[in-house]
Amino acid sequence: MKSTKIEWTERVWNPSIGCSKISEGCKNCYAERFAKRLQAMGLEDYKDGFKFKMLPHKLQEPLSIKKPSIFFVNSMSDLFHEEMLFEYLDAIFEIIKKTPQHTYQILTKRENRMCEYFLSRNVPENVWLGVSVESGNHIDRIRYLQKIETKIRFISFEPLIGAIGKIDLCGIHWVIVGGESGYNARPMKKEWVEEIFQQCRDRGIPFFFKQWGTYGEDGVKRSKKVNGRLFNDKEWNEYPKEV
Repeated sequence: MKSTKIEWTERVWNPSIGCSKISEGCKNCYAERFAKRLQAMGLEDYKDGFKFKMLPHKLQEPLSIKKPSIFFVNSMSDLFHEEMLFEYLDAIFEIIKKTPQHTYQILTKRENRMCEYFLSRNVPENVWLGVSVESGNHIDRIRYLQKIETKIRFISFEPLIGAIGKIDLCGIHWVIVGGESGYNARPMKKEWVEEIFQQCRDRGIPFFFKQWGTYGEDGVKRSKKVNGRLFNDKEWNEYPKEV
């Protein structure tokens, strides 16, 4: 059963929360806004707002769900944050190994730490590893992802705030594209999406268009819901072949 509004996954699991900004894609972080809202509501885990913290009491959550599910790991943080202890990461991956019926999607902007962690460890079969790339300034994140031996590698171009250019998609199995949402959102141009889309078509890579966001295909600022999810008059909800 789907329990999250994130279009490309079914559930979220947050064994750690909080983060810090490292690039321009972080400027209007949705997780930071949500964390502050939860802090205002008095939730104990968020009493420090968006400060990074590990939550050992959340580790066991996937064990209670028997039905095979797709989990986005750390929708409220970055699993490879600088303050994340590798020993705690080991505990997270132990839970992942104990639940082979589930699929775990892990997305990071900290490609260096991800590579460092997996230098001495194997990626479990039920893990998809991805990097977030918001513009051509950060396309090198893909190169680090390609170094890691894993079943599924994916790229999330969200929020897409600049042209990406030519992409080396060798060894990439899935691509997500989405615009930014929120009051201070930056527009996503259709030609940026088209450039990525065509490269995916040329390589036969599944393409998932998440949203236009606050600015529509026509560049007009309006409700995210009104702008919708259509790209070239179609909803693109493609997944890697194993799903």
